[in-house]
Amino acid sequence: MHHKQTLPSKECEHCQRPFNWRKKWARDWVQVRYCSERCKREAKKSR
Repeated sequence: MHHKQTLPSKECEHCQRPFNWRKKWARDWVQVRYCSERCKREAKKSR
């Protein structure tokens, strides 16, 4: 059984694409809203 298939996922608030949990987000997965730094940056520009 592959563990990657059971990882939680979310939808990016900027690009609307799904993304999966990563170890670097282990401490603050609840607060993660964007799939990448690029989406985070683009979202800030469009505000």
